[in-house]
Amino acid sequence: MKAPAPGASSAPDDDGARRRLDAYTYLSAPERLEHVAIMRVFCGTLLADLAVPDVLAKLRHAGGPGTGLDADTLTIRLEQLVRWGNLLRSSHTVKASSISEYQRSRARYQLSKLGERIQRDADGVLAEVDAAREVSNELLALVERGLRELAGLVTAPGGIEPQDGLERVSTLFVQFTEFADSVRDFYAYLGQVLARYDLDSAEYQGFKELLLDYVEAITEDVAFRAPRISAALDTLWPHLPGLLGRLDTHAQGLTGLSPQGEGRLEIRVQRSRGREYADWEGLRGWFSDTDGQGSQVDQLRDATLRALQSLLANAKRMLRSATGEMSRRKDLLRLARWFDEAAPQDAHDIAVAAFGLYGARHLGIPPATDEVVPAYTSWWTGPVVEVPVALRERGSRAQRGRTSAVEDHSAQKRRLREAARERAAARAAAADELRSASGRFAEVRLTSAALGLLLELLATALGNAQLRRRAGTNGTDATEFGLDQAHSENAELGIRLTVRRTAGAQCVLHSADGNLLLDDLELDVGRTSANAADSDAEVSVS
Repeated sequence: MKAPAPGASSAPDDDGARRRLDAYTYLSAPERLEHVAIMRVFCGTLLADLAVPDVLAKLRHAGGPGTGLDADTLTIRLEQLVRWGNLLRSSHTVKASSISEYQRSRARYQLSKLGERIQRDADGVLAEVDAAREVSNELLALVERGLRELAGLVTAPGGIEPQDGLERVSTLFVQFTEFADSVRDFYAYLGQVLARYDLDSAEYQGFKELLLDYVEAITEDVAFRAPRISAALDTLWPHLPGLLGRLDTHAQGLTGLSPQGEGRLEIRVQRSRGREYADWEGLRGWFSDTDGQGSQVDQLRDATLRALQSLLANAKRMLRSATGEMSRRKDLLRLARWFDEAAPQDAHDIAVAAFGLYGARHLGIPPATDEVVPAYTSWWTGPVVEVPVALRERGSRAQRGRTSAVEDHSAQKRRLREAARERAAARAAAADELRSASGRFAEVRLTSAALGLLLELLATALGNAQLRRRAGTNGTDATEFGLDQAHSENAELGIRLTVRRTAGAQCVLHSADGNLLLDDLELDVGRTSANAADSDAEVSVS
């Protein structure tokens, strides 16, 4: 025998799940308000099939979105609900006294089980989605007492009477289901409040009282009764299969209608809560960790802790707002309303004014030498740009971690100041040496610093000199050049060099680095005019 392909057995279940999900389509269709009004008409009846005229009359009597529907449009809506699985075509025989009455009444519809369930849940969501549901905390005490009494009766000699056990089990699971549903609804509402970051002082005060008083009472009661309920379930657990067997023998319910013979219609039965072993496993897993993933009591404790953390976060935000860091929620809502009411071009202008988001431009990225990107190239098809890892992952170029301490450069600055003072002192000594050696350069030997300063002044003087041309002597046509205003000075050092051109003159400079011979030049080193005046003033005063 050939083995079935993997997943083949799950295909019918997938098709059934897809059909059941299609029944939710009418809640998101463009005509959803009309569909909801039609489904409410059918949910107000039991085992009744309605024709188009009946539905029209009930819609007009109820008022609302379905009032303006005509017969043809309503027929289209009803047929669409049939295709989605919310309604069924009725098989009742039509009795009519005329052909026109038959044509109006031949199409009759009735509510499907899935459609009734979905519409009932939708009405509950629309009516109570924003309300905080109270937790039925008193039911937890009843669950504990019921389990202890049931465990005592089951373990007693002779066991429990089947009818008494059936009543106790049904009551127990009704109470537990109501309690669990109220806990889930309340904590869902609590999570909706926790998601807000713009609570004002009044809302924050109410939220704090709700969290610190009401939630604390819930968690304390659950933490107190959970070990007792777990102990009662541990006592009852070995006797549970026998109890369920006795209950099934006493009252089979719809399971007694299950087909046994060939050719009978198969009926799927959804049993009452507490009649299956899986129901008891779910009850036990709510209060005890049976699968290593934590119980619902543990999740309740963790959710309360997260709520307290969110309360502290809102408190910090309100403290920051007192210093001027206010929430921008109202401004953002006003901006969103402007976007919603604006035309497309006006919306672009508002976005530019609000966020500074202009059109795409190829700026700041130098193109490759062999790749030139035209300005009209779209960013979708243009070459990609390497984005730094920090900017790609965190959206910021800022360095993470602790900022390093500022390096102390005081020692380096002190060394630089000392070196600058040494250089200034050496240049001042070289200037004094040149002034003292002026007029007798051939007799002294200059230091390297003095010769360097002299060459610096000489280069500046020759650069500042003005050349003049004059006729040669002895009746020749030769010309020679003279020097006018060939001088340079350093006001900081108080030294001035004057260069004169004298034919046949030779100036020899002796230094540690070698000798320098200057032909036809005479050098005169003295003080600058300001320093000379200061020296004369000192002499006159003395």
